[in-house]
Amino acid sequence: MPDFGAMTPQHVIYLPTVAMLGLITGYILGSRAVRAEFERRRKRLKE
Repeated sequence: MPDFGAMTPQHVIYLPTVAMLGLITGYILGSRAVRAEFERRRKRLKE
């Protein structure tokens, strides 16, 4: 069983912060990729 008493307050702040930054970065990069793919398909359909 893990010893949760040894977990510091910095640990509680750091992990959610890193997780949120990862989610935001993934959302931004994913939305860019989707927009680029839509643009490629639109150009291909026009031809």
